[in-house]
Amino acid sequence: MFEFKKTSQAQKRRLLLRLCVAAALVLVCFGLLVARLWHLQVERYEGLAARADANRIAVVPIPPRRGEILDRNGVVLARNYRDYTLVVTPAQVKDLDQLLDNLSALVYISPSQRKRFFQLVQQSSRYAQVPVRNNLNETEASWFAAHAYKFDGVELSARWVREYPHGQTAAHVLGYVGRISEADLEHLEETDQLGNYRGTQNIGKKGIEKTWESTLHGRTGLEEVEVTATGRPVRTLHRDDPVPGADLVLSLDIGLQQLIEEEYKGKRGAFVAIEPQTGEVLAFVSAPSFDPNLFIDGIDVDNWRELNESPDHPLINRPLYSTYPIGSTYKPFVALAALEMGLRTPTQRISDPGYFEFGGQRFRNAGSVAYGPTDIHRALVVSSDTYFYSLGPEMGVNALHDFSRQFGFGQMTGIDLDGEKKGILPSTDWKRQAFRKPEQQRWYAGETVSVAVGQGYNSFTLLQLAQATAVLANGGVYMKPHLVNLVRNAQTGLLEKTVTEPSHKVPLKPENLAVITKALAGVVNEGTARRAFAGAPYQAAGKTGTAQVYSLRGAKYNAEAIDERLRDHALFMAYAPAENPKIAIGLIVENGGWGSTVAAPIARKAFDYWLRDYVKPVSPDEKARSDRRGVTAGAGQ
Repeated sequence: MFEFKKTSQAQKRRLLLRLCVAAALVLVCFGLLVARLWHLQVERYEGLAARADANRIAVVPIPPRRGEILDRNGVVLARNYRDYTLVVTPAQVKDLDQLLDNLSALVYISPSQRKRFFQLVQQSSRYAQVPVRNNLNETEASWFAAHAYKFDGVELSARWVREYPHGQTAAHVLGYVGRISEADLEHLEETDQLGNYRGTQNIGKKGIEKTWESTLHGRTGLEEVEVTATGRPVRTLHRDDPVPGADLVLSLDIGLQQLIEEEYKGKRGAFVAIEPQTGEVLAFVSAPSFDPNLFIDGIDVDNWRELNESPDHPLINRPLYSTYPIGSTYKPFVALAALEMGLRTPTQRISDPGYFEFGGQRFRNAGSVAYGPTDIHRALVVSSDTYFYSLGPEMGVNALHDFSRQFGFGQMTGIDLDGEKKGILPSTDWKRQAFRKPEQQRWYAGETVSVAVGQGYNSFTLLQLAQATAVLANGGVYMKPHLVNLVRNAQTGLLEKTVTEPSHKVPLKPENLAVITKALAGVVNEGTARRAFAGAPYQAAGKTGTAQVYSLRGAKYNAEAIDERLRDHALFMAYAPAENPKIAIGLIVENGGWGSTVAAPIARKAFDYWLRDYVKPVSPDEKARSDRRGVTAGAGQ
């Protein structure tokens, strides 16, 4: 009996211990559950609530309307229109080929569009929306909308589409937009702009579209939409409207631009016109041109091959990127440098026997014409090479470099376009850096002889020639050349001017400027450009030029005997009216021959157009001088 009681008490103690352990375990588990609930319900409430909202709320980006681009008179050069497009998210589609086959029964999809779609699929993320067909009309859009439930992963959306209504006109100025590439995405991410491009398909690629991208693009809006589990929208919870991009008012005159482009039909070359007092670019022509509308949704293979493989290189922005020796159009600046440095006086004459001898080498005038005693006025009027040959060694390349760079030669002008080339304004320092071998790095005095007539190592853009001419016409005041003149806020309509103050002023003596202006007026009245400007109702001032494409090596130049692309370039620089310049130009016709017969007539038409509101009658004496044959013109100018 005693043993039984003892055993029963031991079992009771063990049972009690087990109950206590179990109770403690339950309490611990319950405590852990309470702690977890506290963590989730209190500490992580905001984050989890946001994730829960995300499960039922879709944030839809709203791309902004891109700003328009207009000319100085309000003519629209780049605009937008609404377009319906079909986009596909590849990750939501099992068989893309079958999908396109089924879609084709509702909406026509051409073989080229199908090919382009698969190319974009390979280039894009599986979750990115890839366009399969653009420019759907109202009937096609409504027909697809009625059958959209049959096509998972396909959406019909409206978008803003860029359009260039004037086609090839000013294409190198406007540039174009194109689909955002991986490189664009990387750049946007690096510059912390990626969020502002959600929902946007295109971005500026060239020209004004690229350099003013951030201004034109605007700010992306967003819409918070409540959706069902299947993704069907129920209602809009919140909306931030997009901010449209600003409109750009260019300084270009589309009438002048089209007039000059017509003159360049069938030719290759560049033309830039600038208003000297403001730096506003009035015309900017690169010939031949291209149609920027081809690039908006991705250019097709055939058109790309035609543009890219053309021997005329229509995609190159010639005024900005191509560099040339500018020949005799450089002489006015060399003459002004000589006056400013005191190396010549206006009345000082040198003998011009038709050549200049230096270092045992004879440098001849074009056509070997001898002009006899020649002062600075006559040297510019007849384009005496000998006069300027003689200035080279006296002046030295470094002094000429330091003077010319103030006008913009061999320098970045800072125009609001991408891809500007610096060119070459030679100096002893430049040559040391340009060549590797010690014997090539040395500058020889004889090399300055060629540099002084715009040949040799000189290599400038036509924009630099036009800008230097504008600075000369403006009395040495350097106004930065620019194409965007005004930025118009799309919401307030307020206009902001882009350039208001001079960049710098070249210190020039007024009496020396007067000598050069009088001589350049003489070029137009009685010199190499007299025929082109005969009877003009204004007084222009200019200089013709011809630049060699390759070295003749002592042989006689015969344009008819050589390939057309090896013939000399025709150039002209000028401003008008001479006494109060309203326009300054620089132009080149590649392989055109003589500047007097090919380039100067183009300038005349530009001046006639622009100065129609400024012209004044020409005195009988001035008309008589313009009709005279005057001094024999320098051959090749």
